[in-house]
Parts: sequence; C-alpha cells; structure tokens
Amino acid sequence: MIRRKLLGAAAAATLSLGLIGAPALAAYPERPISVIVPWGAGGGTDAVARFIAAELEKELKQPVNVVNRTGGSGVVGHQAIASAPPDGYTLGLITVEIAMMRHAGLTQLSYQDFTPLALVNYDPNALFVRTDSPIKDLNALLETSKASPGKLKASGTGQGGIWHLGLAGMLVDAKQSGNAVVWVPSQGAAPGLQDLVAGGIDLASCSLPEARSLLDAGKVRAIALMSDKPDALFPNVPLIKNLMGSSWTNGAWRGMAGPKGMPKDVADRLSAAIKKVYDSKAYADFLASRGFGATWGNGAEFGAFMAKEDASKGAVMKAVGIAK
Repeated sequence: MIRRKLLGAAAAATLSLGLIGAPALAAYPERPISVIVPWGAGGGTDAVARFIAAELEKELKQPVNVVNRTGGSGVVGHQAIASAPPDGYTLGLITVEIAMMRHAGLTQLSYQDFTPLALVNYDPNALFVRTDSPIKDLNALLETSKASPGKLKASGTGQGGIWHLGLAGMLVDAKQSGNAVVWVPSQGAAPGLQDLVAGGIDLASCSLPEARSLLDAGKVRAIALMSDKPDALFPNVPLIKNLMGSSWTNGAWRGMAGPKGMPKDVADRLSAAIKKVYDSKAYADFLASRGFGATWGNGAEFGAFMAKEDASKGAVMKAVGIAK
C-alpha cells in the first residue's frame, strides 16, 4: 500500500513538472502584423489601409504596419500578399484590379489566391457630362451611341481600367457594342474630367467622389449611377436600373484579405476585429470626409462578391476585345 502511494505521488509530481515545463499556446496575434497596399502612399487605397491599420492596433493589441508595394498595375502588391505565409501576420488591402489583371494577361493571380476577410468600401461608377451638354440624360446618350457608333468620346482611366469597363459593360447590357462610345485613355479620373470640362470629350466615367469638386462647382452633371442604391451624398443621381431596367452595376472596391490557406480561427478573429472598425463612428466619419462609400461584406460574402466581379469583368473585357 505504501509503495503504491509513493508511486502515485511520483507520477503526479512528474505530470506536474511536465505541465509546468510545457509551453502555453499563445493567442493570436503575438507579434506585429503587416498590411500590404498594392498602390502608392497618399492615395485613396493607402488612406483606407492606414485608417484600418491604426484602428486594428487598438483591437488586436499589436502594432499593425502598412507597407506600400507598388508596380505592375497592382500586380506586385497583390502578389506579395498572396505569396506571404498564411499565418495571419501579413494581410493586404486588395482592390478591384484583382478581378481584371489576369484577364488582361498581366498575371495568373485571381481572387482564389486569397483568404477573404472583409469588404470595407465600394464606390459606384457614375457617368458625367458638361452642364451645357446636349446630352441631357442617359436615354439621350444611348440613343446617340446607337444611332452613331463612334461619335461620342469618353474618358476617366486607362484602356481596360475600371471606369472604362463600367461604361462598356453598360453599353453591352443595353444591347450595343461595348465600343459604341470611343474610349480615350487617361491617367485617371482627374485628367479625364478636366478633358470633359475643356470640351475634348463628351462623357466622363468615374466615381462620384472623384468628381465632387466639379459637381459642387456646377461644371459637370451626373446623369447615371451604376449602383443598386442611391448615393448618400448625391441621392438625386438617377440609377441605371430605374432608367433602363438594367441590373448592371460597377464600381471601385477595397477589401481586407490574407494569403490563401489561413487558419479559420485566425481569419475569424481578424474579420471580427475589422467589423468593429467598420461599425465605428470614426470609420464612418473617415469615409464621409472623403466621399467614399460604406459597404460591408464578411469573409464568405466578400469571397462570393469577388467571384462575381471576376466573371463580370472578364466578360466585359472579352466583349471589347481587351481580354488576353
């Protein structure tokens, strides 16, 4: 009996020592996190990333550092996110270009190379004319492009950019050629809008925030919005679904993601933290100050959204002859 008690005590002591010596599993995150931005410092995507990163620091109790990885029309940064270890310590703010770049032959990357965490911003596509333009509404635009293909000129981004595809997709949805309005490539919305005001083109395609100053100054007029709901700042801009019964939507978007294969518990932790940031008054005020659209989608919803975007953009690029 005494021997049995001694053996039991020795076993308990050994187990106790083993438990004391075993390292505890640390809760995620236990070290700093990096957020890669595929675009340059100072732009809209960079601003959104830096705001979210600063707020995530408070939620996750770890430093969250923003790293700009530019080049290749967004390919370099998106590839850096996809190629990182899927451990939750390298994330990225991916953009609409991931739905377009592989169709353009720039990369093999697609939305399937990421773990979607949250859709955090969406700015729908609008169409603008000069205030003195003979084109008074969307019906007049479509009548002109149908009767005289190639007569009208538009701009707002480079060839095959998001705002080009928005206009082209709308034309295709209206049973016209995606090239019925000639696209004049530009270095972005700002030079495209200036060309519109100067009379060099007939139409500009971009987001409402990008045209805000010219709208406020009364130099341009928005004739249609490619969204399923009115804009918060410009609620009187008509929706194309009401004007032409179209379900076509288009816009620039941003979402948080990590490399493919992240552990579910880590992805869930991050998604929950991002949701707290998204729901905050501070984020709402930040978006409003820049005229950005607030749109939320959790990881599963963001993944489904990106799949739809990939199919949509690929079809339009094929229709206008720029898909590789």
